[in-house]
Amino acid sequence: MLLAVVEIVLLLVVLGLLVTRLGAWSAGRRAVPAPAHWTPAHAEVDGETRVLLRHWRPGADGSQVVLEDRLFAAFSADDPAWEARFTEAMSGARFRCSYLEAEEQR
Repeated sequence: MLLAVVEIVLLLVVLGLLVTRLGAWSAGRRAVPAPAHWTPAHAEVDGETRVLLRHWRPGADGSQVVLEDRLFAAFSADDPAWEARFTEAMSGARFRCSYLEAEEQR
């Protein structure tokens, strides 16, 4: 009878330690969010090409969680100089994103 009581107490102690460790582990995972990043993006809306500065961080499932989109440039999607304007705008957006990334790391 005494042996059964000791076994039950020992089992409860082990379960308590396991629950405590699991709680600390899950709290630690929630406490450290993934770092946010700036990347250039683009979208076409209502016949207009928009080049964006996108602030995002990885979500729990690995997908992008968009925190903010800033408009960098916009021009008509049927502009005869579309390719040149798009290339120039994306280049400028990449430069600006690298600047924003550097500012956040300070």
